[in-house]
Amino acid sequence: MRITDLLKPQSIDLNAVVADKPAAVERLVDLMEAGGNLADKALYKARVLAREAEGSTGIGEGIAIPHAKTEAVKAPGLASMIVRAGVDYESLDEEPAFLFFLIAAPAGGENVHLEVLSRLSRMLMDDEFHEALMNAKTPEEYLRIIDEAEKIQIEQEEAEAEEERRQAEAEQAAAAAEKAIGAGEDAGTASAGAARVATAVGAAADSGKPFVAAVTACPTGIAHTYMAAEALERKAAAMGIDIKVETNGSGGVKNTLTAADIERAAGIIVACDKNVPVQRFAGKKVLFVKVSAGIKEPENLINTILKGEAPVFSGEGAPSDEPAAAAAEGESVGRQIYKHLMNGVSHMLPFVIGGGILIALAFLFDMGNAGTANFGSGTPLAAFLKNIGGLSFSMMMPILAGYIAMSIGERPALMPGVVGGFLAVNGGSGFFGALFAGFIAGYLVNWLKKVLSGLPQALEGTKPVLLYPVLGLLLMGIIMTYIINPPTAMFNKWLAGVLAGMSSSSKVILGFILGGMMSIDFGGPINKAAYVFGTASLAGASGQAVSSGIMASVMIGGMVPPIAIALCTLLFKKKFTKQERSSCVTNFIMGFSFITEGAIPFAASDPLHVIPACAIGSAVAGALSMLFNCTVPAPHGGLFVFGVVTNWPMYFVALLIGALVACFVLGFTRKDAVE
Repeated sequence: MRITDLLKPQSIDLNAVVADKPAAVERLVDLMEAGGNLADKALYKARVLAREAEGSTGIGEGIAIPHAKTEAVKAPGLASMIVRAGVDYESLDEEPAFLFFLIAAPAGGENVHLEVLSRLSRMLMDDEFHEALMNAKTPEEYLRIIDEAEKIQIEQEEAEAEEERRQAEAEQAAAAAEKAIGAGEDAGTASAGAARVATAVGAAADSGKPFVAAVTACPTGIAHTYMAAEALERKAAAMGIDIKVETNGSGGVKNTLTAADIERAAGIIVACDKNVPVQRFAGKKVLFVKVSAGIKEPENLINTILKGEAPVFSGEGAPSDEPAAAAAEGESVGRQIYKHLMNGVSHMLPFVIGGGILIALAFLFDMGNAGTANFGSGTPLAAFLKNIGGLSFSMMMPILAGYIAMSIGERPALMPGVVGGFLAVNGGSGFFGALFAGFIAGYLVNWLKKVLSGLPQALEGTKPVLLYPVLGLLLMGIIMTYIINPPTAMFNKWLAGVLAGMSSSSKVILGFILGGMMSIDFGGPINKAAYVFGTASLAGASGQAVSSGIMASVMIGGMVPPIAIALCTLLFKKKFTKQERSSCVTNFIMGFSFITEGAIPFAASDPLHVIPACAIGSAVAGALSMLFNCTVPAPHGGLFVFGVVTNWPMYFVALLIGALVACFVLGFTRKDAVE
């Protein structure tokens, strides 16, 4: 597959005129749709804007590569435009962006296109290629320039692949020779083999120049991963330095650093925004930075390694001095804690959602036993669904704790974290205990790594298989049983008593707050905080699912924004462009499916009007849900789980009232649109 297979003439605009970043995204998405690559334009745009909310894809030097990998894409594709006057795209160098490539990647299926997209990312780092594109007069000339440059890039990639293959063969031969010597093979034969290997490896790896190794990775693994790699490689070539860069992209790990590479390197640059295997770098000088630093300041990074200014890596999953690491990456300690928490939550949610919805279906298929003690398992089908769903749901706390721990202390921390989560459930400390268990296990294992770092080298292999598991498990058992569980269990009982004893007015206030939180940042930290609180309320003392009024308020609060916007496009047509009105049906579907992100494109283009209106409507819906004593046993599903919502007719009324409130607030405050 070639770049020109993904980029079509109708998806190119060489003279685009846009006023700001949202308008730039809007135009690019229009071009992508013109190429026939999208199954759901509104959802795709929402995903692109959500990616921009994580950090601008304006990489500097006048280039921006927005992208999204989502189910809204039916076929991989590219769209491109040139904004001759430039536009503020919040780029890394704070300069205007002129050249844009929008990437659409399908959520599933084969990833053949990712190799093509990584090639484009590398090509864009070439100043001559960049200038040639800017001077193109027609889409056909634009595509010809890309095709010619891609041919050269492919030849380079093939040469690099052949060199990597030759090195791998040489290292395999070296290992075989060493094994033969160990097995007592004829000394002359082994020595000759070793000499051939030494010659091969030496020719492949040692040029006599300083050598630096690097790893690059970004969350989506589509663009920034490869652009950082290309920037580092180009700068190293200009400086007369040898470098090898391993890329951890969506298409897998490429150009893998070998043991010989790591041994030879003066140091390693880890320019990553996601976790990559780093224990292999223990004892080397390692510089941990964001992937954007690899693009923006490759020379500084290489010089830091060559001058020996990078700290020696202790072998943990992050630099041993955590505050220093946070400063180096521009992240606060609070931000790092949030990332660890979200790692746990993201792994937990499939268990909660899958199990919760199966339990909801069990109730739905057992309506004939409603009101009886056997409700939910009164028929064979219902009992089957409830048992399977309950098993999945009971894993919620251990998985949460385990993956928080793993985010902090990597693989050795997973087992102590999971067991700590089980101890939290069995000890009555529940969700809050599992949170404590995850963080304690992660930092406990990091502490064990430091304490055991002074052991003889001969015992190194016993650490991951014996010392970390045994000591980690023992210490976690002591901490959870005697320190965390007793006070946290008491707090949980007190909190349950407070919630149970709340007057109707107090519950309404709680529902108002939770519903409003779901519409403040549409999938951001505030939204996630409310959602996690809601899912936690679904777990009873035994870890089994229960029906929750808190979860009902959270779910309805998240459903309101897309529905309200859809209603507004119908009732206040003058307030929206024709393009915005075309997303009406999509927003209804997303709203009724509890996909809050459908409101993101509107919130991004007009935050001062959309966010307050949606927050007010969601808060009203959450309050009414509490007032009507609605509860739900499922953490997701929206309209599709209304059949198991307690007092579902009034739940629907609460949803409708909240959506109408948001609709009218937005309709009366927003100015008429200009087509």
